[in-house]
Amino acid sequence: MWHKVSPMAFRIWYIKTWKTSWYFDKKIYASKVSRDVELRNFVQKFLTWIPVWNIFINYTNEHINVVIYTSKVAIVLWKNGENIENLEKELVKLFDSKFNIDVKEIKKPELSASTVADMIARQIEKKLPYRRVIKNVISKTIEKGWLWIKVIASGRLNWVEIARTETYKEWNIPTQTIRADIDYVTERANTIYGVIWLKVWIYKWDIFKNKK
Repeated sequence: MWHKVSPMAFRIWYIKTWKTSWYFDKKIYASKVSRDVELRNFVQKFLTWIPVWNIFINYTNEHINVVIYTSKVAIVLWKNGENIENLEKELVKLFDSKFNIDVKEIKKPELSASTVADMIARQIEKKLPYRRVIKNVISKTIEKGWLWIKVIASGRLNWVEIARTETYKEWNIPTQTIRADIDYVTERANTIYGVIWLKVWIYKWDIFKNKK
């Protein structure tokens, strides 16, 4: 029996941090967690078709801080920040709280797992050959930073009736090494023949703690 653990959650408090920071009483803990999930999902749906690397949420007494990391800041902001203003209005209506939204740019989008997965998914939806798409994206990622990468595609690949899973990788990913900085994401490509799921691992480097 396999026990699958997220590579991000496996490294929390060693080289990774929580995506949400807050403190509440145990009585309202469950409701706050569900609210946090709804907030994150709403932001991701609002920014559909825009590659978002991460969303960090910080609760304060006055308002809720939302930091969005993306490679396409201009598209997220739109003209004079109109898109962010509309997002803030929708969040206030749904959650009845004050929000402070900040957008930050990723300097190297080719080295981000979310950006790589989004590039593959969008090209598969355009009916491009999935093998060529995955291999081209892997080669571009390696050229930018010489990183170790693994991509798993599952579903009705090549629009056949029987679903299958295929793995493409360059070098091995040290999934059991806690000091290894691994960026992991799951993405889906909605085609007319069904959903194709993608999993992307990108190993960047090792992070060692300073021993005092």
